[in-house]
Amino acid sequence: MSSGPEQHELSTADSETVNISPITTHNIDYCWVILAVGTLAIFGALGLGRFGYTVVLPSMQQGLGMDNTRAGAMASMNLAGYLAFSALGGALAAHFGPRRVITAGLVLAGTGMFLTGMAENFISAVFWRVLTGFGSGAANVAVMGMWGAWFPIKRRGLAAGIAVTGSSLGLIFTGLLVPRILSSGIANAWRVCWYIYGTVTLIIAMASMLLIRSHHSTTGTTGGTYESGRQATGSGIQSLHWSLVYRSPQVWRLGLVYVAFGFSYIIYMTFFVKHLMAEGGYSREAAGGLFMTMGWASLLCGLIWGGISDLIGRRYALAIVYLIHTAAFTLFALLPTPFGFTISAVMFGLSAWSIPAIMAATCGDMVGPRLSPAALGFITLFFGIGQAIAPSVAGAMADSFGSFAPAFLLAALVALSGAFGAALLRPVATAPE
Repeated sequence: MSSGPEQHELSTADSETVNISPITTHNIDYCWVILAVGTLAIFGALGLGRFGYTVVLPSMQQGLGMDNTRAGAMASMNLAGYLAFSALGGALAAHFGPRRVITAGLVLAGTGMFLTGMAENFISAVFWRVLTGFGSGAANVAVMGMWGAWFPIKRRGLAAGIAVTGSSLGLIFTGLLVPRILSSGIANAWRVCWYIYGTVTLIIAMASMLLIRSHHSTTGTTGGTYESGRQATGSGIQSLHWSLVYRSPQVWRLGLVYVAFGFSYIIYMTFFVKHLMAEGGYSREAAGGLFMTMGWASLLCGLIWGGISDLIGRRYALAIVYLIHTAAFTLFALLPTPFGFTISAVMFGLSAWSIPAIMAATCGDMVGPRLSPAALGFITLFFGIGQAIAPSVAGAMADSFGSFAPAFLLAALVALSGAFGAALLRPVATAPE
């Protein structure tokens, strides 16, 4: 290993000074701090920004006079905002480093959530949900793209799996807190929920700004090198090889498989509480309790399945998870009893966030740690398209059929197609570290 000036300090594109000398024990330990903060960022961006909508939805519909079609359209617009900034957030994180992108994304998301609580009609609520989606997309992709730089190949799935439990914490938090607020007798209590979501997310944004760091490692230590977009060398500025991402057939195929998850799971998550209350006879508290149970069940799903994907391969793990989702969505539609609902919730929970975790690890395998955020952002475009379309389709189907069951069966069919697509993926050719 040479000891030239390039091993000491480089001024990166985000004006941070990053030390890339050989990793010390302190730097290796700091990866767990990064993982903890990243998990909290997912909690704010997705656990509150996206899934917090599920528990508030019935009261918000009543307060703003929305039918199921409009409720689905609002969810779709939030997810369209997510889609718009997911690829951009990944590219910016690859160029400037994750700290600024994550912080800015969380500030946007937190502000959008807070202002959603002030919405006076459907149009204004949609506007602020779109703003929330912008921030959620940028922050989530930037967070999930970091693990290739901080963890070696054999631990990337594990790290990504831990990070996605931030969504599980969101389910637990909202399932426990929101029904109590809505039942407290406070006027417009659903607005209070959005104020709490926004405030918590802005606090997490401050923590991200203070604690997240760019990380450089030597080969063989943590297994990855993060470069904030450009590197000063004696020969000038090295450009990122974007073609490794945007022209890769492997990345495109992975993105197509990701569509199935985006379309199927968001139908289940958006209308979970609504279906329990409207067709299952659940009270607000009972529906929130089952939502929280799903959160508890999902708490270790990313950890478990990320580790499994490290052992048996990404494509086989993806196919198995898609089959579990197929069964969970089918049960939710065809067995509308407390037993069927509970089994469905637990099955989904045990595998809920494993697909994003495996996708994040796969991107690191394919293109290496430096371009991993960009690859993840790119395939998230595919995921986001499915995710943005599905709630509007499901809401319209519910109004047409008088039941959400057909929409959940559609979600099951799409998840099944995802299982077939995952099984047909080629083994990943691991990018050099």
